[in-house]
Parts: sequence; C-alpha cells; structure tokens
Amino acid sequence: MNQQSRRNFVKNSVAAGLSAGLPIAELAPKEMFVHHVLFYLKNTGSEPDKAKLLEGLNKLAKCPTIKMVHIGTPASTTRSVIERAYTFSWLCFFDSPEDEESYQKHPIHDDFRNNYSSLWEKVVIYDAIGPKR
Repeated sequence: MNQQSRRNFVKNSVAAGLSAGLPIAELAPKEMFVHHVLFYLKNTGSEPDKAKLLEGLNKLAKCPTIKMVHIGTPASTTRSVIERAYTFSWLCFFDSPEDEESYQKHPIHDDFRNNYSSLWEKVVIYDAIGPKR
C-alpha cells in the first residue's frame, strides 16, 4: 500500500468510526517511540564488567515512562549483515517522544550514565517513531 493509499484508508476508517459513534481517541493512529542502544564494552572479555553493565541496565529498566524493555546479547545468527560485536542491546518502547525525553532527563537515567559509562567504549543509538501495529 503506497503512502496516498494509506492516508485514504486511515481517513476513511476514521470517518467510518466517527459515524459509528466511536470516540476520536480510539480512532487516531497511536504512535510508538522506540529507543535502541547497542553497548560496546571497553574490556570485551571481562565478565565482571559485563555483569556490572547488566546490573545498571536492570536498574535503568525501572524508569517509569518505559512501556516495555528488552535487554539482549548477540544471537548466534551468522548472516553477513548481522552486527554481533556489541555486548548488550537495550531496546525500549515509549508511548511518545515526550515520554522518551522524560526518560532521558530522569534521575535513574542520569545515575546510569554517571555510574556505568566508564564500562563502555562506545554506544550506537537508533531512535525511531511510527504507528503501533
């Protein structure tokens, strides 16, 4: 479905919903903000450093505006396009860009950066926004 077809579909769906008496809040497309961070440890072979960073990520997961979080490590997949050099993948979902901004400014996030940033040599961040599906 191309962009124009998608717009027409949404417009017609909203019109049909309104005529059926559904509240506008239920008809509006809901967006989701996704924040994905790949952490690369300085000492890649250090199990204590890995355990400490995992401890920090578990604390960070308690930030109240996060709707869902996933902490992962590289899977054993071996296709050439797969990045596997990172130590941890931090994937979290927010209801809005404002909720993600609140997370960025939250004391839990500040404590995480202050107490654990010495463990990583780099982070790569992917932020994306789009409709919930």
